[in-house]
Amino acid sequence: MTREIIHTPRAPQAIGTYSQAVRAGGTVYVSGQIPLDPAGQLVTGDIDAEIRRVFENLKAIAEAAGSSLASVAKLTIFLTDLAHFGKVNEIMAAYFSAPYPARAVVGVAQLPRGVRVEMECILALG
Repeated sequence: MTREIIHTPRAPQAIGTYSQAVRAGGTVYVSGQIPLDPAGQLVTGDIDAEIRRVFENLKAIAEAAGSSLASVAKLTIFLTDLAHFGKVNEIMAAYFSAPYPARAVVGVAQLPRGVRVEMECILALG
């Protein structure tokens, strides 16, 4: 099985030793996205804006893979404050429709660059 690296300028560039996403067969593994805009600037202040920015990054990468968020089979969300769980659900409804992907929400102590939200996903293509 070959691996294909997925890259788009519509999402922030990797800030470490990883790719935005990798396609292996009919599956795309999208790396964790934090609220960085495509220019690499942090979106801060408003948790709604941070969550939306992360979903926009995931969307841009899914589209670069020739797909969309409708192909997300599994979504994992990391929050430094689980009080934002309801806000994630509310905003997620604007990006996904039923049937929804499988999902996990994990409370964590810290995330890169001190952000409050990070998400990764797996897309099933074909």
